[in-house]
Amino acid sequence: MSKDSNGNYYQRLHALDLTTGAELSGSPTTVQATFTIGSTTTTFSPMQYKERAALLLLNGNIYTTWASHCDDGPYQGWVIAYNESTLQQTSALDLTPNGFNGAIWMAGDGPAADSSGNIYFLMGNGTFDDTLNTSGFPEKGDYGNGFVKVATTATSMSVSDYFTMYNTDSESNGDVDLGSGGEILLPDLQDAQQNTWQLGVGAGKDGRIYIVNRASGMMGKFNTSNDSAIYQEIDTNGLAGGVFSTPAYFDGTLYYAAVNDSLRAFTFTNAKLVTPSSSQSAEGYGYPGATPSISANGTSNGIVWVIRNNNGGELHAYDATNLSKELYNSTQAAAGRDSFSDNKYITPMIANGKVYVATPTGVTIFGLLAQ
Repeated sequence: MSKDSNGNYYQRLHALDLTTGAELSGSPTTVQATFTIGSTTTTFSPMQYKERAALLLLNGNIYTTWASHCDDGPYQGWVIAYNESTLQQTSALDLTPNGFNGAIWMAGDGPAADSSGNIYFLMGNGTFDDTLNTSGFPEKGDYGNGFVKVATTATSMSVSDYFTMYNTDSESNGDVDLGSGGEILLPDLQDAQQNTWQLGVGAGKDGRIYIVNRASGMMGKFNTSNDSAIYQEIDTNGLAGGVFSTPAYFDGTLYYAAVNDSLRAFTFTNAKLVTPSSSQSAEGYGYPGATPSISANGTSNGIVWVIRNNNGGELHAYDATNLSKELYNSTQAAAGRDSFSDNKYITPMIANGKVYVATPTGVTIFGLLAQ
């Protein structure tokens, strides 16, 4: 993202050699796009956007998703794909082409992909067409504040399914949108009758946990009266605040840290989320909550790692089977030895016996000291 001396704005996609940082052939490429639906053509304006969400590499394409600078309009909901090898654009999709807003924020989380080449993501507040066509899709192609499934090929994208809550208009108008949080796709789950369910999970500012059925045409779409068509919705005995983070999943349990709430663990039984939470941390998590990571030996010795914003960053580790049991936190060392600056949406990364934490100015690495 840059601006030249003449006031022209640019967005560029780079491919770098991992060992040297050098640009690869064809890199960078300038992000430009148009999208046509019916008689409407929209054009991507680089000055209006930033790329907050993580990139997705899927079947030879890099998928970029675009958010706005705060809520400074006009902007729309764009997904733009590029060939992994050549960095040439392969497709573009505007998800609010006849409306406004619909940024893709997701607290830095990226679109998720299934084995059939579909991608899933959450959209921010924006235009949603309350009038649906005969197939149950928004008549003008506007999906603001939606949990969206996009079918992909090597050269195309199209919305194949979606869910948005019955009160989507009031939530968008009140800036209580779904897009503040990130989504995850769960591994296949079985119920008591041995039926297999393929599910996705997302939550946003309203604090509800939305669980969708990813099977063809079964996400729930839109109803003006209720959300009865969704697979499962948790609106009581769930989270105590809004979500500006992404959940984690481990061994049949979903972990969420909402704003001004504890880190909570919810178990799945018979392919349904059970409430209330099976355990929770003693510590509360202020804005923006936290995105947990899991380390484990297979399904044993699970540890939930979380960054807590508390006038600076804190790294916490909890027993994954009982979050009331804290195993470690970075404030335990004397004289601030393990202190670091907090950063929005930090997700701890665990590799080779170390925990890597991205701060505003570098990377802090936690590991066992030499004995």
